[in-house]
Amino acid sequence: MSLYILPLVIGWPQIVLIAVVVLLLFGGKKIPELMKGLGSGIKEFKDASKEESTDASKKE
Repeated sequence: MSLYILPLVIGWPQIVLIAVVVLLLFGGKKIPELMKGLGSGIKEFKDASKEESTDASKKE
């Protein structure tokens, strides 16, 4: 592995550290709201991308 790519490798210790930091920053009560918003945003993005692909196929 290149030395430039090595810092970008994320393992379990880094994921746990990120989770702990997020928990400390937002608190336990706020995280479900953030995840719900994230999930609805992903759903809207998928719906829009499907809609766009069907519109593109109809134009051809």
